[in-house]
Amino acid sequence: MHFGETLKNSTYEPWASSYIDYTKLKRLLRENESDDENKAWTEDDEAKFVEELLNVQLEKVNSFQGETYKTLRERTTSCETQLQKLANSENGSSRKKTDENLEAEVEEVLRKLDSITKEINELEKYSRVNFTGFLKAAKKHDHRRGSKYRVRPLLQVRLAALPFNSEDYSPLLYELSTMYSFAREMKEGDTERRKSFSESKSGGDRYTSHKFWVHHENLLEVKTYILRRLPVLVYNPQTSKVVESSGSDPTISSLYFDNSQFSLYNKKLGKVTHASSLRLRWFGQLADKPELLLEKKTVEENGDSEEVRVPIKEKYIQSFIAGDYKMEKNLEKLRDREGTGGNGVDTLRRSVEDIQSFIKENDLQPMLRANYTRTAFQIPGDDKVRISIDTDLAFIREDALDEDRPCRSPKEWHRGDIDRLGLKFPFSELRQGEVSRFPHALLEIKVRKGATRKTTEWVQDLMSSHLVKEAPRFSKFVHGVAQLFEDHVNNFPFWLIDLETDIRRDPEEAFKEEQERKARQAADEQAVGSFIGSKSMPSFKAAVGSPVGKLTGDYGRRSVAEVKSAVQENDVDDQADEIARSAGGVFSGILSMSPFSNSKYARAHRDGVVKLPPGVREPGKLIKDMNPVRVEPKVWLANQRTFVKWQHISVLLASLSLGLYNAASQTNKVARVLAGVYTLIAIFVGVWGWRMYIVRSRMIEARSGKDFDNVVGPIVVCLGLVVALCLNFAFKYHATVAETKKPSDLDEKAIEWTMVQQEL
Repeated sequence: MHFGETLKNSTYEPWASSYIDYTKLKRLLRENESDDENKAWTEDDEAKFVEELLNVQLEKVNSFQGETYKTLRERTTSCETQLQKLANSENGSSRKKTDENLEAEVEEVLRKLDSITKEINELEKYSRVNFTGFLKAAKKHDHRRGSKYRVRPLLQVRLAALPFNSEDYSPLLYELSTMYSFAREMKEGDTERRKSFSESKSGGDRYTSHKFWVHHENLLEVKTYILRRLPVLVYNPQTSKVVESSGSDPTISSLYFDNSQFSLYNKKLGKVTHASSLRLRWFGQLADKPELLLEKKTVEENGDSEEVRVPIKEKYIQSFIAGDYKMEKNLEKLRDREGTGGNGVDTLRRSVEDIQSFIKENDLQPMLRANYTRTAFQIPGDDKVRISIDTDLAFIREDALDEDRPCRSPKEWHRGDIDRLGLKFPFSELRQGEVSRFPHALLEIKVRKGATRKTTEWVQDLMSSHLVKEAPRFSKFVHGVAQLFEDHVNNFPFWLIDLETDIRRDPEEAFKEEQERKARQAADEQAVGSFIGSKSMPSFKAAVGSPVGKLTGDYGRRSVAEVKSAVQENDVDDQADEIARSAGGVFSGILSMSPFSNSKYARAHRDGVVKLPPGVREPGKLIKDMNPVRVEPKVWLANQRTFVKWQHISVLLASLSLGLYNAASQTNKVARVLAGVYTLIAIFVGVWGWRMYIVRSRMIEARSGKDFDNVVGPIVVCLGLVVALCLNFAFKYHATVAETKKPSDLDEKAIEWTMVQQEL
């Protein structure tokens, strides 16, 4: 089917005038005029087409989508207000009066919600079909008139800047779903169920999946960040199971099935209820005889998925697809192993019948192969967080649509040239148009519901960082078909426009975008919780600083150093100083800001107050101070050992001064003075050690971020001892010199005896 017919069939009549005028664009390209081949394509023709495509049509579609979405939001808010009034009147004093008209008013609200829901679905289809129309028109232009001018690069820039092809309707749908439940419960009078609606939880182990693109420049950093928390799992190609050993990352091949109309692709892209897909997956090369798995996946209405898996050998695949092989041998072996007590035989038989009937009803055949290398991260035995990174992703055509030049022999279930020759990425041996290489790595994070905040905190930091780009609806099957079968499908996924753009982001900009997204999400959830009576609706508070500092490494961007110095140090150290100052007193604060201290805290004070970046505010209380104080015993013991050391030095100095005083005679005033000096130093050492012990104990209790070192005390003690020793040496030397110059009694008697002899 041509796109013109698809556009006509997809048009919602009330909005018919707001769709892309595809016929006019083809007329400007002169596609249907036979004599156009002899006419030159001039610059005026090019200007008219570009003006019509990029300015007139694109602006028309984008403006209508934005205005319609805004109107739907306003109508949703009006329904919220009406439901809130009904809830208040139901609990008020005029209960009998409201009961008479309650059912009619609720019916009116339900009709409004039905109308809003219908238009949201139509708006999503409107955005998709117009997005496809612009890409189709650009392709026609570049194919027919692209020898000198190519319009697709310009179109990609314009589409990336407009929101109509990237609008997420999930928050609005969640809000509508909650209002539907609330309105129906009011109609039924089930108030108790309504009160507990916000507190209900679903049982079973369910996972929340998050998908991201990772630029190759950030790939190693993402892997090392994950490796610090989760170990790498290695697959056994023979069994497709995890083994705990070292080895290279496995290569995975997934063979997807569809028909010539690509009905599975269209259902999956259109999010049709109970849409199913079928693939055949194996690890490594087929020459190594790996285990092959046929997997059928069905998406239910509530978003859950159901999978049916059947292991099969390579030699039986073709006959299984044709419906000739019913896996009788496997059923017989399983029956002998289980006996009559097990239900594995019935389960396997139902799975085989389900998959074969699905293949026959939809006339399925292998269409696309996805080949990639997977690195998996998970703690063995602990599946709270499961992470996989797919690199070297390539999509290869496996169809036989072209009877003259089929990519795969119709008699085979796979391409023999790839598996027989053992071709590997980048598959340069294949013809152009048969292979498409994905430019980024794929990151998928699965978090089990019920996991603690401590377990997933680092995951949230990674998902909100600049290292990854969110791709929530990405599908390998959909992407491969859209890239390799562009002429066979008339619907394209929105993420195609981002393939040729740079997905790397500045850390600070990524942080601001994440804060804005969380604020919008909290506002939507609070709006819903305001009328369902939730007592614990989540509230959003702007983060103090960017989580960039939590992801180690140099990101190679100029703003990283600014964020680290301005946000990380200021937020942690300055706020910790305020807590420690209130606990330790003014004395501790003065000593810590002393020019003798070389700590990070003291340097921050000497450098002055750091100006916070835009959007970052100073917190009143640190997150680490919210919980009860838990300090390891070794911290207290270290503080006590330091106190004992100081007291030991004080006792030694006091003993020295006491010995010096007792040894000195009453006439030796110098020794007595020095003994007093040593006593003063000993007293200072004892008081200093006790004071620092008290100050550091309070800092430990307050979990202060200040440095515990303080060089003032050791410097004062050392200087005092050096001065005392120098003075001791100087006084003793002076006394010795004076004693040498003074004449003794023996010399006086000798002089007298000499004089007597001279007189005789």
